[in-house]
Amino acid sequence: MIRITAITEKDERLTGIPISEIKQTEWKWYWIDFNQPTDEEINELSATLHFHPLAIEDCIHILQRPKLDFYEKNTFFVTHSLHQATLEKEEITIFLGEGYIVTFHLKESGEVNDVWNRLMVTETPESWDPSLVLYHIIDKLVDNYFPIVYQLEDTLNAIEDNSNEKSMEELLDELFDTRHNLLTLRHTVTPMRDLVYRIINSHRLDLLQHRIEYFHDIHDHLLRLTEKIDASRELTADIRDSYLSLNSHQTNKVMRILTVITTIFMPLTFIAGIYGMNFAHMPELTYKYGYFVIQGIMIVIGIGMFVWFKQKGWFR
Repeated sequence: MIRITAITEKDERLTGIPISEIKQTEWKWYWIDFNQPTDEEINELSATLHFHPLAIEDCIHILQRPKLDFYEKNTFFVTHSLHQATLEKEEITIFLGEGYIVTFHLKESGEVNDVWNRLMVTETPESWDPSLVLYHIIDKLVDNYFPIVYQLEDTLNAIEDNSNEKSMEELLDELFDTRHNLLTLRHTVTPMRDLVYRIINSHRLDLLQHRIEYFHDIHDHLLRLTEKIDASRELTADIRDSYLSLNSHQTNKVMRILTVITTIFMPLTFIAGIYGMNFAHMPELTYKYGYFVIQGIMIVIGIGMFVWFKQKGWFR
């Protein structure tokens, strides 16, 4: 679907304009949104709008890294949105030129829809322009990163507290999943930060210079996000190391107790082994109280070794 809104020289907002007629009229500016376009509608990028073939190729072949490319008559932006539940990346490409902005996305975009609806209900369309549309879209994309980061931070806190008393295997699985999600988020936030940094410092984006402070604000948000993500990734490493150390300590404790038990039974097994040999002539076998004496010796040895090991702190 292609939807178009245009602002006339008299600051009137018009919609429903056919794309074939968009360049036949003088507009103050216009916005064309390619929302889940068909192949026939995609052809309008070259047939009607005459965009550069490389930019059109980047629109179709996803996923591109968030970036900024300069062409003769427009500037091409690649941005990413993230699905709140699955963290699936969704690409939104934008063409910005003198008096127009064109957005392109193969999937439904809540961010673009929000900005579109705001423009449709505003009573002052004269205050809008393509640079403001671009700002609102990128700002909305970045704002939607924050709930994901906060949710991952809450997940890490729950893993660290372990109030549900989950097993260590379950906690480590959740921890590694969270770490993977943080890495996925970082692969989106960092390029977006670099993209906005280029917007701020580029001398070729004259169309955005009067709103450059707005993009500084977005860049600050992205810096905060980057710091939060890096801090969370460091926390995952700390929690992982703590759990692995705890697991190693528990394993060593179990092995120590088993070793003590085995050591206690070694002399008892030795005595039982001697008297388990079926020799005909063993002096102790004919002794009337031999059995009770040997049992007593074995009990004394066992208790004695137990007390000795406990005094040495091997059961702590």
